[in-house]
Amino acid sequence: MSKAWQHPYVNVFKHFKIEEWKKSTKEGDVTTFMDKTLKCTVYRIRGPVPASNYILLPKTSTQSLGLTGRYLYLLFKPIPEKHFVVHLDVATEDGQVIRVSFSNLFKEFKSTATWLQFPFLCGAAKGSVYESTARTARQDLVGPAPASVRWICLMMDLQYLLSMYLNRRYSHLKSIKLCASMLLKNLFTSDLLIDPGLTFIEAKQAGAVMQGSGPMPREMCFPVPKGGSWHDLYDYIRFPSDGGKMPFDSIQKGQATAGPTHSNVVRELPRNVNLSKPVQDRVSLIQQITSPKLRPRRRAPLLAASVPELPPVSSVSQSRSLHDSWQAEALESDRKEDPGASGDSVALLTADDGGIHVFAHRDEEISVHRHKSSTEETVCTRVTGPVSLPAKKVAEHTKLQPDPILKLNRIIGFGGCTTKCTLWTKTGTAVVYPCHAVIVSMDIASGQQRFFIGHTDKVSALTFNGNCTLLASAQTGNLSVVRVWNYQKGSCLSLFKTHTHSVSSLSFSYSGGVLCGVGKDNHGKTMVVVWNTLKANKGGEVVVMAKAHTDVDIQTMKIAFFDDTRMVSCGRDNIRLWRVRSGSLRSCPVNLAEYHAVEFTDVAFEQGHFADREPEDRTLFACSKSGHILEIDYMSVSIKNVRRLLPSQQKHSQRREKQTFSTGLGIAINSISISSAFCATGSDDGYLRLWPLDFSTVFLEAEHEGPVSLVNIGPEGAHVLAATSTGNLGYLDVSSRAYSTLMRSHTDTVQGFSIDGIRRNIVTVSLDNSVRVWDIDSMQQLFDFISEDTPCAVAFHPVQQVFACGFSSGLVRVFNIASSSLLAEHKQHRGQVIGLAFSPDGENMYSAGSLGSLALYNSVEEDHHILRVLGNVVARGSERSPEALTVSSDSRSLAFVGPAEYTVTVMDARSLDELMRIDVSILDLLSTSLDSAVKVCFAPVATGHLLVTTSSNKILWMNTKSGRLIREIPNAHKHVCSSVSVTDDARFLLTAGDKAVKVWDYHMKHDINFQVFIGHSQPVQQVTFTPDQLGVVTAGDAVYIWDFLANPHEPQASRDVPAPAPAVTQSPFKSVSVGDPELHLSRALLSNGMPREAVPVPSSSSPPCLDISVIEQAGQGFFSLCEEVEGSALGSSSAGAARGSFLRVTVPPSSRERGKPSLQNELDLLGDDVLHEEEEEQEEEREKTLVRPDAYKHFTPRFRTSALAQDAVAPPAGEESLRLKAVIGYNGNGRGNMVWNPDTGLFAYSCGSVVVLEDLHAGSQKHWVGHTEEISTLAVTNDAQTVASASGGSDGTCSLICIWNVKDGSRRSTISYHKGAVQAMTYSRDDFFLLSAGDYRDPAIALWSTNSYQLLTSVRLAEPIHDLSFNPASASQLACVGSGGVMFCLIEQQGKDARLKVHKAPVPGELGEVELTALCYSADSILYTGTNSGRVCAWDSHTSRCFMTWEADEGEIGVLLCRGNRVMSGSNTNRIRLWAVAAVQGMRHQSSGDRSSSVLLEHEMLLDGTVVSAAFDDVMDMGIVGTTTGTLWYINWEENTSIRLISGHKNKVNDVAFSPDEGHFATCAQDGSVRVWAAPSMELVVQFQVLNQGCLCMAWSPASPSQEHSDSKRVAAGYSDGTLRVFSILTSEMELKLHPHPVAVTAIQYSADGQVVLSGGKDGLMAVSSPRTGMTIRIISDHKGASISCIQCTKKQYNEFGLEGSEMWLAASSDRRVSIWAADWMKDKCELIDWLSFPAPALDDEESDSLPPSLAAFSPSEPGVVLYVGYGMEREITFYSLHQKRIIRKIALSHWATCLSLSPRGQLITVGCNERLIKLIKSRNGKFQDFTAHSDVVHVCRFTPSGKLLFTSAYNEILLWEVRGL
Repeated sequence: MSKAWQHPYVNVFKHFKIEEWKKSTKEGDVTTFMDKTLKCTVYRIRGPVPASNYILLPKTSTQSLGLTGRYLYLLFKPIPEKHFVVHLDVATEDGQVIRVSFSNLFKEFKSTATWLQFPFLCGAAKGSVYESTARTARQDLVGPAPASVRWICLMMDLQYLLSMYLNRRYSHLKSIKLCASMLLKNLFTSDLLIDPGLTFIEAKQAGAVMQGSGPMPREMCFPVPKGGSWHDLYDYIRFPSDGGKMPFDSIQKGQATAGPTHSNVVRELPRNVNLSKPVQDRVSLIQQITSPKLRPRRRAPLLAASVPELPPVSSVSQSRSLHDSWQAEALESDRKEDPGASGDSVALLTADDGGIHVFAHRDEEISVHRHKSSTEETVCTRVTGPVSLPAKKVAEHTKLQPDPILKLNRIIGFGGCTTKCTLWTKTGTAVVYPCHAVIVSMDIASGQQRFFIGHTDKVSALTFNGNCTLLASAQTGNLSVVRVWNYQKGSCLSLFKTHTHSVSSLSFSYSGGVLCGVGKDNHGKTMVVVWNTLKANKGGEVVVMAKAHTDVDIQTMKIAFFDDTRMVSCGRDNIRLWRVRSGSLRSCPVNLAEYHAVEFTDVAFEQGHFADREPEDRTLFACSKSGHILEIDYMSVSIKNVRRLLPSQQKHSQRREKQTFSTGLGIAINSISISSAFCATGSDDGYLRLWPLDFSTVFLEAEHEGPVSLVNIGPEGAHVLAATSTGNLGYLDVSSRAYSTLMRSHTDTVQGFSIDGIRRNIVTVSLDNSVRVWDIDSMQQLFDFISEDTPCAVAFHPVQQVFACGFSSGLVRVFNIASSSLLAEHKQHRGQVIGLAFSPDGENMYSAGSLGSLALYNSVEEDHHILRVLGNVVARGSERSPEALTVSSDSRSLAFVGPAEYTVTVMDARSLDELMRIDVSILDLLSTSLDSAVKVCFAPVATGHLLVTTSSNKILWMNTKSGRLIREIPNAHKHVCSSVSVTDDARFLLTAGDKAVKVWDYHMKHDINFQVFIGHSQPVQQVTFTPDQLGVVTAGDAVYIWDFLANPHEPQASRDVPAPAPAVTQSPFKSVSVGDPELHLSRALLSNGMPREAVPVPSSSSPPCLDISVIEQAGQGFFSLCEEVEGSALGSSSAGAARGSFLRVTVPPSSRERGKPSLQNELDLLGDDVLHEEEEEQEEEREKTLVRPDAYKHFTPRFRTSALAQDAVAPPAGEESLRLKAVIGYNGNGRGNMVWNPDTGLFAYSCGSVVVLEDLHAGSQKHWVGHTEEISTLAVTNDAQTVASASGGSDGTCSLICIWNVKDGSRRSTISYHKGAVQAMTYSRDDFFLLSAGDYRDPAIALWSTNSYQLLTSVRLAEPIHDLSFNPASASQLACVGSGGVMFCLIEQQGKDARLKVHKAPVPGELGEVELTALCYSADSILYTGTNSGRVCAWDSHTSRCFMTWEADEGEIGVLLCRGNRVMSGSNTNRIRLWAVAAVQGMRHQSSGDRSSSVLLEHEMLLDGTVVSAAFDDVMDMGIVGTTTGTLWYINWEENTSIRLISGHKNKVNDVAFSPDEGHFATCAQDGSVRVWAAPSMELVVQFQVLNQGCLCMAWSPASPSQEHSDSKRVAAGYSDGTLRVFSILTSEMELKLHPHPVAVTAIQYSADGQVVLSGGKDGLMAVSSPRTGMTIRIISDHKGASISCIQCTKKQYNEFGLEGSEMWLAASSDRRVSIWAADWMKDKCELIDWLSFPAPALDDEESDSLPPSLAAFSPSEPGVVLYVGYGMEREITFYSLHQKRIIRKIALSHWATCLSLSPRGQLITVGCNERLIKLIKSRNGKFQDFTAHSDVVHVCRFTPSGKLLFTSAYNEILLWEVRGL
C-alpha cells in the first residue's frame, strides 16, 4: 500500500470531503455549528442512543480508508453530562480486522482476539471542582463528561495497541465510527509524534521535528491567545498513557502531558527479560557475529567489505519506544518464558522486522555463512574468456588484415543520456565520464583517452568503489543492463540484467561489495535494487540482496561510505534514509516540514573521520531545485540548518554576491560535493561555486555557458570537476584558480562533418543548431557558430581555410576562419540543403536542396557567385543528407541520386551538363519491389568506379563511363547503408549502417572481407577516411576518431588497380605545421560563452576578463561567429596629440602616404613597460589575495576600461568655451555620498567625479570639479562650512580627498593616503578632526587635523571597515564597524601628536557570523550598529558591551541615523524604517538579549532601490535619502510622504534627443527606459519603460509648418529586440509599435519633414517606416553585414546633385562606409548620391571588436559637405564635398573619437573620446579646448537645435554645458 502521499499527515475530513457526504455517512442528529472556543465550524453529534447517531468513514463496510499512519489524532470534545463512543477498525498485516473502541461508558478494559475496549477518563477545566477531586482520586472516574470538560487532542498509537495487546503487526486504519455525544473538529493520521502545544518557531529552535516530533499542522491547531499556554486551555491525551488513575489500561490524561512532549520522544531503555536456554544460545551467536569489536581510536573506521546475510531471528517480546525513527525502531513481539530457564537475563533490543541490526566486518575478521534465502536471486554468471576451439582447414580461409584494422583513439563528445555521472580516479589524474554508449577515461594532463566498450545503448549511470578499482555502469532503455569493470585492466568482470528500465542512479559501497541501483519497473514505478558484488572481482556471480518498489521519486541514491548497509536518496518532495536488513530493504523519510514540496537533486555526506564520534554521526547535505541546501543530522534524522542560494540583488563587474539567508525565487542547485575543507555546488545559473563548510560566503566561482549539472571534488580537494547540461566538461584547479576545459560536445545528433587535412581541423554540424570547428588532435573546440537555423551539411575547402555550410532554410553560407568573416550567403534552395561539396581542385562548389534543386558556385572568388542553378534534378527528400553529392577526385564529374530515387545521374562538374543516367531499379530482375538508390560515392578515378548503396541494403560497383554493373554486395548491413568512403589507393571501403561501422577489402578477395566495429548508440550519420589515410572519422551521437592500422606501404602486386596520384598536392594530415600564418589557428580561440581559462578571483579589486563581443558579419543577423580572445589596445597612430590650442588642419592636394609609428616611439613604449613590469606584478599578486566583504554597504567602484588623458589641453581660466550648467542624476553607486544640513540649507551630492551643490528653493546648481575618478563618499562639518569628497586613485595611485570651502566653492586642500577607494569619512563633533577609512584593499583608518589637513595618525586593521562615526558626547571617542566587529577608538593627544587606541568588541554570539555594516551614536553615548542579517545592536560605549538587539529588517542594513529617541534604518530591501528607542536607555545596565518589544516601529516606507545615503533634521521629522537607482528622495515622516528630488539613470545612457523648441529633452538607457525632462528645470516629466530590452537610440519628431503642433511632441525609440516605439509626450502613452528589424536597432532618425522614420539595425539593414501607419515602406540593404552607427537627415534644393527631392540623408556603418541619399518621400523616391569608403590598416582578430565607431554628419555651416570620423589610417576628422566628390579638409585628432556632434550655429564640432575628454573644435582653423568633467568614456554628445547648449554623457552621467563660442 502506498504511503508516500500520506506523509507527513492526512487530513481525513478534507481528504474524504466529509461535507459532501459522498465518501462518508451521517446518521441521526449530526449538525454543524460555530464553536466559540475554537472560532470555527465543528460537527455536533447528539442523541440518547450512540449507535443511532454517528458519523461513519468510509461510506460502506466494503470500503477501506487505507490510512497507514501510525498515530491517529482525534480533535473532539465530549458533550457535558453525556456519553460518547468511538469505534476504530484496524487491519493487520495478515489481513485480520481488529476493532478498537473507547468510551466513557466502559468501566474496565476488555479484550478478545478481534476487539479491544478501553475506558475513557474525561478531564475537566483547570481549577474546577471536578479537576481538584480527580487529582487525588484513584478510581471510579469513568462516567459522563464533567460540565467543565475541555476540547481534547487524543493521540492513539495504533501500532503499539496491536503489538502490545494482540501481538499483531499494524497495517492500516480501515474505518472510523464516531458516535454520540460529542463535538468534533477533525481527525488526522501521521507517522509523526505531534505536540499540539509546540509552536513552529519552538519546533525549529529545538529541532523537535527532526527527532520524530513536530508541531500541530496549522489547519488542526486550536487557537491560543498571545501569551497564553495551550495546555492551560485544552487537554492532550496520549495512549498509551503514563497516567496513574484506575482503571488501568484506560485512556486518560498523562502526568507529563502538561508540557511539551518532544523531550519525551526518546528510545526506552532495554528491558531485562528471562530467556530460555535455546533462545539465549541463539542470541549469543547473533551477538557474537554482529557486535562491533573494540578498535584503537586512531585506526580507520569500519568499512564494510562484505554484507553478511543472516537468517531471520525469532525475538522476544518487549515494550517499545514511541520514537519512530528507523534507526531506533524496536519490535513488540511476544514475551516467551521457558519454565526451565536458568534465570539469566540479557538486554535484547529487537527490530520491528523480526531481524536484528547487522554490523558488517572485514573478511579476515569474521566468517560469513550464506543463508539459502528465498529472497536471493542469481542475476549473472561469471564472465569467462574466449574458448579456443580447434580450427579446421585454417589455411584455406583468409580474412581482412590486420585484425582489428581500426582502433578507437579519441572521442569528441560527452554525455548523451546524462551529464551527471563524471568521476575522479583515486589519484586525481584522470576523469571517467560517459559518452553515449562508451565510457571514457581521460588523463587530464595529456588528454589521452581509453575506453570501456560493451554497452549497446546510452550509459545512464556510473560509479566507482572506494579505491577506484571497480567501475559499475548501467545503460538506459528496455534492455537495461549493468556492467562491472576492472578499471585498471579495462575488462568487464560481470554483466547482468537489472529487471528495471532506464537505470538512473548507481552507487558502489566503499568496499565494492554492495552495489545499489535505481530505475523503473515495467509499470513505471520506482524500483531500488541492492546487489552483492563481493565475488564479482573473482569471477563469481552477482546476486540480489534486496529490492523494493516505491512511489516516491528518486533522483539520486548513494551508499554511505562508512556503512555498506546504509543508503540515502533524494528526489521530488522527499529525502529518505535506507537500510538493508536480513534480505529486506527499508526506508525512513526525513521530516521536511515546510520543505516537503521541494524537488531535491543531490545529496552528499560530510567527509572525514572523527575520533570522538561514531562513523554515522555526521551531517548529510541535500540540495534542491528551489536553491535550498539542507543540513541533516544523519543519526537523529533531523534538519540542522537550511540555506538558500538566491540571485544577486547587487551586481558588480566581476563578483556576484549571493545571499543564502532570505526568501525569494532561488537558483536551482543541481549538484553538491563535499570535502573535508569546503563544499562545491553547481547551479542552473551556470556557476560552479566553492563555499566553506559553513556556507558563509563564496570564495571561488567559475561561470559556464550552461547550467552546471554536476560538481565533483577530486582527491585531496585539489581540483573540482564541473559538467554542464550543454555538454561541457572541465575542472577548476583550486590552488591556482585556473580553469581547464576537458571536453565540449554537441547536445544533439551530429548531422555531418568535414575535415581540413592541412590544418588538422574538423567542422561538425548538429541538430543543436551549432556549427563547431575542432582541433582533431587536442579535441579542443576552436570556433562555435550558433544559428536559429539548423545546419544540415558542411564542407571544407580543399586548400583554403574556408568552409561552407548549408541550412534547413535553404541558405548556403561560406565562412573564412582565418579572418572570422562571412564571405558569401546564397539562397538558391527552397528546402533543406542536403548536399554540399567542393571540387578537389577548389575551383567549384556544389549544393543540393531537398526539393530537387542543384547549384554550381565559383569558389575561386570570395563571393562564391552562382554559375548555374538547375531545378528538379536531385531526388526529393532529406534522407540522403548530408552526402547527397559526390565529386570525382579529378574534379571532372559530379554524381547524385536523381531526378527520381531510382536513378543515379552523373554530370560534368564544370558545366552541370548531364553525362549519364543509371536506373538501379532494373538491376535486380528477381526482386518483386523496386530498388532505390540511397548514397553515391566516387572511388579513385583510376578505378573508374562509382559506388551506389540501395534501399535493399546492397552496395553496387558501377562503371563511371558505361554505367555497367561491375560488382555488388548484398546485405551489406542489417539496415540501409548510410555512408560510404574509399581510401585514396582503392584498397579499402568504409561503410556505415545503423549503429555499426564496417571496413571492407575493396576488391573482395578474401573469404571474410570485412570487419565490424561498434560503439555508437545512435545510427551513424557519416564516415570517412582522413585525408592522410591514417585515420577514420565516424559521427552520429558523437565524433569518433579511429586509428586506421592498415599498412599504407603494402606492396602493390596483389592489387588489380594501381593507386592513383592525388589530384591536388596537400600537406599530409599528420605533417609538420605549415609556415603560412593564414593557415594557423590560435589555440586560444574559443567559442563564445565558454568558461574562462583562468577563473578570476572573486574580488572587485582587479578588473574582470572582458569577453570579446559578438562579431556580426555581412548578412549574419541572427547567425554569429563567436570568438573569445583577450583584448589588446590599438596601435598608436602617427597623428600625435596637438601641442598647442590648435589641431593640425590639412588640405590634401593629393593622397598622402601614411606611415607607421617610428621605431623610437615603439622602443620608448617598450621601455616604460619594462620599467613598471615588476611593480605591476607585485601589485597584481597583492590584489589577488584580497576578497571583497559580503556586504552591499562596502563601496565598489564601477568597472571602467578608460583612463584620463594625460595630454589634455585645459583652456585658460576665464576663457572656457563651455561652462558646466547642470548635472542630471545622482550616483547611486556611492556610499554616503549625499550631505544635507537643514539649518543652512546646504545640499550636496555626487554624480560621477563631480560634486553638485543644489539650491532646493531656486533649483540652481553649483559644481565642484576636481576629481578624475568616481566619488565614493562625502562628509560635511557640523557648521556646514566645509565639505570633503573622496575618490579612488587612477593607474595605481592613492585615493584623493578634496576639501571644499562651501562659501566660495574653492578647493581648500587635497589630501591622499589610502591605496584603494575611501569607504567612509566623518568629522568630529568639534570639527577638529576628519576621520577616513579605506576599503577592503587597504583596511586602514586615518585621522587628519582640520587646521592643516595633515595626517595625525593611522591604524591598519585586519578586517575591512564599512562605516565609522564620532561620539557626539566626546570629540576623542569614535567607533567603526566592519567584518571583525566593533572597534572602539580613543584619540590620545600629546601636543601636536596624536595616536589612536583601538579596542575591538566582538559580535554577540547569538547573531552568528555577520558583518556589521552601519553605525550611529545617540546623544547619550549608545552606539547602534546594523548587520547584514537585518539586526540592530545597541552597545554601551562606556563598557563596549552589546546589551540588546532587535530584528529591524529582512535584508542588510546599510544606513543608520539617530536623532534623539529615534533611529532610522535603511536596507537593501528598499525600505527605510523609523524606530522609537526611548526605552533602550533604561536597558543598558541589564543583561544582553533580544528585547525587541522595547523598540517600536513608528513608520516605514518602500523606495525604488537599496538605501545608500541619508540625512535628517535634528528631530527626525524630514530628511533626504539616496538609493542605488540614482534617486534622491525627500522624506517627511510626519506626513508619511516621499517626493522625488533628484532622478537619474542607473544604467548606461545611450542617446539624447531634443524637442525643436528646446522646451524638453529625452534620454534613453540600456535598461529600456525613455525619460522626458523639462529643459529649464531639469525635472523628470514622464518615463516610458520597456522591460527586458535595451533602448539604444532615439529621435524627436521635427516641427513642420504643415503639421500640427502636437506632432512635434513625439519621440521614436529603437530597441535591442528590433522594435521601434513611438511615444506621445502630451498623452504619456505609446502610440505605435513597429518591428522592422530582426536584430537590435542601432540608429534612428525622423526625416526632415517628419513623414517617415529611418532606422538602421545591427545587421546593416535600414528600414523606412511610416510613423502614422506603422508600415515599413522600404528596406535598404546596401550596408548589409555592418552595424549602422548613425543616420542623419537634412534638407536640400529640390534638383541639387541632379536628383529630385528636397531632402537628403546619410548612413554610416561599422565597416567605415558612408552612403548619402536623396529622397522625396511623398513620391516614394530614394536614390544614392554618393558612397564613401575610408581606408584603415589591417587588424588582428582581437582588435577588431574594440574599434571606435564610424560616424558621419552633414555640415550645417558648409552645405554639401559631409564630416566623417572613425578608425582609419590617422586619428582625424575628414571633410568630404559632395559637389567636388573629394576630400577638401582634414583635422587631426589627439585621440580616437567615440561620439560626434556639430553645432547648428557657427563652426563648432564636439567629439568625445575614450580618454574621458570632451573636445570642442572650430572646423575652419582647428582651434580647440579640452574639458575633463566625466569619469568614464564620453559616448554621447549632442548640441541642442539652437546650438546654445551641449549635452554630454559618460555611462549614466549626463552633463549640460552652456556653449559660449570658440
